[in-house]
Amino acid sequence: MAGATSPSAAANLAGKSGVRVVVIGDPGTGKSSLVVALATEQFPENVPRVMPPTRLPADYFPDRVPITIIDTSSSPEQKPKLIAECQAADAVVLTYACDRPATLERLSSFWLPELRRLQTPVIVVGCKLDLRDEQQVSLEQVMAPIMQSFREIETCIECSALRQIQVPEVFYYAQKAVLHPTAPLFDQEAQSLKPRCVRALKRIFILCDNDKDGALSDVELNEFQVRCFSAPLQPTEISGVKRVVQEKMPEGVNDNGLTLTGFLFLHALFIEKGRLETTWTVLRKFGYDNDIKLRDDLIAMPIKRAPDQTLELTSEVVDFLRGIFNMFDVDNDGALLPSELEDLFSTAPENPWSSDPYKDCAEKNVLGGLSLEGFLSKWALMTLRDPTNSYANLVYVGYPGEFSSAFTVTRKRRVGRKKQQTQRNVFQCYVFGARGSGKTSLLQSFIGRQPSDALPSNSERFATNSVELPDGTRKTLILREIPEGDVRSLLSDRESLAPCDVAVFVYDSCDEYSWQRARDLLVQVATHGENTGYEVPCLIVAAKDDLDQCAQALQESTRVSHDMGIETPIPISVKLRDLNNIFCRIVHAAQQPHLSIPETEAGKTRRQYRQLLNRSLMVVSVGAAVAVVGIAAYRVYAARKNSSS
Repeated sequence: MAGATSPSAAANLAGKSGVRVVVIGDPGTGKSSLVVALATEQFPENVPRVMPPTRLPADYFPDRVPITIIDTSSSPEQKPKLIAECQAADAVVLTYACDRPATLERLSSFWLPELRRLQTPVIVVGCKLDLRDEQQVSLEQVMAPIMQSFREIETCIECSALRQIQVPEVFYYAQKAVLHPTAPLFDQEAQSLKPRCVRALKRIFILCDNDKDGALSDVELNEFQVRCFSAPLQPTEISGVKRVVQEKMPEGVNDNGLTLTGFLFLHALFIEKGRLETTWTVLRKFGYDNDIKLRDDLIAMPIKRAPDQTLELTSEVVDFLRGIFNMFDVDNDGALLPSELEDLFSTAPENPWSSDPYKDCAEKNVLGGLSLEGFLSKWALMTLRDPTNSYANLVYVGYPGEFSSAFTVTRKRRVGRKKQQTQRNVFQCYVFGARGSGKTSLLQSFIGRQPSDALPSNSERFATNSVELPDGTRKTLILREIPEGDVRSLLSDRESLAPCDVAVFVYDSCDEYSWQRARDLLVQVATHGENTGYEVPCLIVAAKDDLDQCAQALQESTRVSHDMGIETPIPISVKLRDLNNIFCRIVHAAQQPHLSIPETEAGKTRRQYRQLLNRSLMVVSVGAAVAVVGIAAYRVYAARKNSSS
């Protein structure tokens, strides 16, 4: 496996139409002389203090990407301009003078700490090589400790503008640092491929292993070579590649061909030898960007939807996910252990469920295993919250279809309300309530956890699971807890209730204040729905039913539910595990989007006004129709009278 990027393709593959390089360093270190020597290929007698921008044409280097070189001044009054140029740079050439050790020391004490904030690749250049004392230690000895401390240094090189020694190479390495950077691929300290690079190369290996035997045969290796480098390998070259791998790493080759271990070893070898362009070409041919993620244009969401429309996984994708669940359930226990789940996502940049809100949002068994229903529920949640990320991870784990075949767009909720039915399979429920009311316990019980179990530290909590209905069908329910302090911010967004299928208001049945807050929140949500047109079915849940109830709260909650036209409060006790079939009732309310919609006093007044207005218009319309009929009858009568006379 060998080759280089075709000259005309490098810029497109890297997403760069040009490279901007800024030259900085202490006064008198040779910055301007370096730029002039490159542009004129000779050492000038009179060098200006700061050179104007120098542009190298696309054909100056093999990658055929034009370069703009910006010379800078180190004077204090020019510092704002220097900072601006560095911020706009793709790469920085940092100079020191080989004959002035103090300028070398300034790299670590001043320049490199300042540049670290920019996270821009740096090329350290020792200028005036012709003046260096031959007694001085080698470049490797000088720069090794500095490169150890500052990993953003891509390359170190010495040059002489006077002698024309390695002047073009300085800017070749600067361009290379932008088009083929080391940092995303290789850990210099550990001397190994970085995890994200390994995961991407593993995915590429699996895609090229057509017969799925765990090795790239000679035919598969040649197809890979042609795809990436547009040139086949000769049989002797393939044998040579495998021989090199086998000598260094015997497990890298087996009877079937080059194994994943051998494939990764080859790329590490290329990088160690400075041939980063080989690995970058492979990654970019398979759609990866400089962050070693699939490019946005490959995973972008082309589907337009209204605020009250959501995306759901198609049956094709659900079948695909069932298949990979079974594939990675190595012990066939019907659950994915954490190690099995990590293996499933080992071809993605990272496990998308390793952090909140996905980490603890679904039910697990005592060993931490995730059931198939929990697995599919997590995918449903990710699709609801971030369809683009959901599709990207589907592709990472092997889904071959297009975005349009992965998701279906649900009908608008407003339409569902008019038709008095919904076609959705995934419902999102917002859970409101005062602090300590039992919201979190409700979410915990939904995924089989105890209220005392550890919770995510952030304010946004989700719980998702499959709910079996009385008719035997299953729907996915997603509970989203809305912290009391976040309600104002949530309702400041006009479309905040658009993705909500049903809202639940939880109160502590033995605490009157808890009920008062739940009532206030219910009124706020109902008012917001009436004002925006995004009304949602609502339920009231009286939690902690195992404790002594507050009679005042019970009477008041019953009266308010009656006045607002929704179901009376549903008592539950998480402690006694008496949940009163609450989750089925939530799904049932969501399935009937025209019912259980609370009506405020202001809403009733508006409704009555509209009804009165409609009746008035109807009377006017009937009166007008009678008048028209009367006029027509008179005309007929008059016409007959005239004809008879």
